[in-house]
Amino acid sequence: MTRTSPAWDSGVFRAAIQSALDAFVDEQAQALEPLGADAGRLVSSARASMSGGKRLRAAFCYWGFRAVSAEVSDEQALVRAAAALELLHASALVHDDYMDSSDTRRGRPATHKAFEATHREHGWSGSPEQYGAAAAILLGDLLLCWSDELLRRCGLPADVVHRALDCFDTSRSEVITGQFLDVSVQARASSDVEQAMQVLRYKSAKYSVERPLHVGAALAGAGDDVLDALTAFGLPLGEAFQLRDDLLGVFGDPDATGKPAGDDLIEGKRTVLVALALDAASRDAAARLDAALGRSLDADQVAELRGVIDGSGAREQVEAVIGELAGLALAALDRARLDGLARRVLCELASAATDRVV
Repeated sequence: MTRTSPAWDSGVFRAAIQSALDAFVDEQAQALEPLGADAGRLVSSARASMSGGKRLRAAFCYWGFRAVSAEVSDEQALVRAAAALELLHASALVHDDYMDSSDTRRGRPATHKAFEATHREHGWSGSPEQYGAAAAILLGDLLLCWSDELLRRCGLPADVVHRALDCFDTSRSEVITGQFLDVSVQARASSDVEQAMQVLRYKSAKYSVERPLHVGAALAGAGDDVLDALTAFGLPLGEAFQLRDDLLGVFGDPDATGKPAGDDLIEGKRTVLVALALDAASRDAAARLDAALGRSLDADQVAELRGVIDGSGAREQVEAVIGELAGLALAALDRARLDGLARRVLCELASAATDRVV
C-alpha cells in the first residue's frame, strides 16, 4: 500500500481513548473502594490490562461513525463509545492468555501469572495457580461487563446507543464462540485450512474490524446498505489483520511483540499458517511440526520449526493472501459511498492493520 501524509493524528486519538478508559476506571475504583484491598488489586489489574496497544478497534469504531456522518456533535461521547471496544478487547486478551497458558502480555506478566505471583509472595493457602486462574476469569468477566456499561453510558442519546448495542451484542457472541471453536480445534490437535479460517474469522477478524465499524456506523444512524459496504471492506481486512498476527506469532521479534519467540508454536495454535505448512511440507517435516506443537521449545527447536514452515512455502502463501485480502478491502472501500476524509483514514488504518511488525 502506498503511504501518504496522515489524514489524522493517531497519537492524539490513542491518548484520548486512554484518557476515557482511565476516567472510567477511576469511577469504578471509587465505587468498589469500600470492598477493600482485594477489590483494589482487581481494579489495578484492570487498569494495567487497558494500558497501551494500537487502539485499532476503537479507531475503526470512531471512523465507522465518521464514514456516515462528517459532523460529530459530541466528540467526547463518541470517544467513550469507541473506548468500549477496547474494554471488550482487554477482556478477550485476559481470558485468551489464561486459555493459551501465555506467561506474558505486552512484555508484562499475563493476568493469571501476576495474581499467581501475588499469592506466592503473600504465602496464602491453597494453589497459586488456581488463584491466578480464578482472578483472570473474573477480571475478564468484569471487563466484559464494563464494555457494555461504557457504551450504554457514553453520553450519546439512548435510542442511538440502542442500535449500536445490537451490533455490539453480535460482536461479543461471535468472539466468545470463536474462542471456543479455537479451544476445540486445539483439543482435537487437528485442523485444516478451512477450519483455521473459520476460527480466525470469528475469534478475531470480525470483532477486530467489521463489528467496530458497524458499531460506529450504527451510532451515526447508518442503514443496512452502509453496514453491508463496511462489511465488504472490514471482513477481508480483519482476516488479513489476523493472518499478519499469525505470522508474527511464529516469526515476530520478541522485543517488538512482547511475546517469546515462536510463541504460537509453543502454545500449539492450529493457525492457517500451520495448517498450510502441514499440508505442503514433506511427510517427515510435517510430522516433526505436528508433534512439536504445544510443547516447550528452546530457541534451536523454534528455529527448526520456522525452517519447516518457511520451506513448505506457507509463509509466502500467507503473505500473498494478506495482500489479496487487503486489495479486496481497499477495492470495496473505493466503491463505498462514504465521507472522503473517513475513506482516507480507513485506508491508513488498513495499512496499519496489515503492515505492522507488532
